[in-house]
Amino acid sequence: MRQLIIVRKDLNMSPGKLAAQVSHASMAFLSAAFLSSGADHVLSADTGETESYAVTLNIPADIYEQWFMDIYTKTICEAKNRNQLMKAAAMADELGLVEGRDYFLIRDHCLTELEPEEVGEDGIGKTLTCIGFRPLPDDTAHAISRKFQLYK
Repeated sequence: MRQLIIVRKDLNMSPGKLAAQVSHASMAFLSAAFLSSGADHVLSADTGETESYAVTLNIPADIYEQWFMDIYTKTICEAKNRNQLMKAAAMADELGLVEGRDYFLIRDHCLTELEPEEVGEDGIGKTLTCIGFRPLPDDTAHAISRKFQLYK
């Protein structure tokens, strides 16, 4: 299993910005799992205020056994531009993968170095930077990544 992340090269992100966007893409599938599972408030015995949250996750056995318990294999590829990145999303759709569950389009809020390309429903300017996939079987990841080169 491997996690595939494809990043736009045309944005010329600084190394720090690139690292942050790839990190967002890597964490997206876990964040979605946490948020969809619901959380129970754990209250402080002293103050009665929320001290922490208890979350129960159901992770598919193959992802747990072949990715979490292994070496967290990741492949980072580059897309020349937004259109090429969206082709990766279309390929994922054709393979039966579902946005928001199997892959995640990462949009930067443009608070530092990127200029907005679009305005979200929330009225905030955003730029599509990358697509991150949940850990996939190698053959599925390769079916998408073979159309892209490794990020340089």
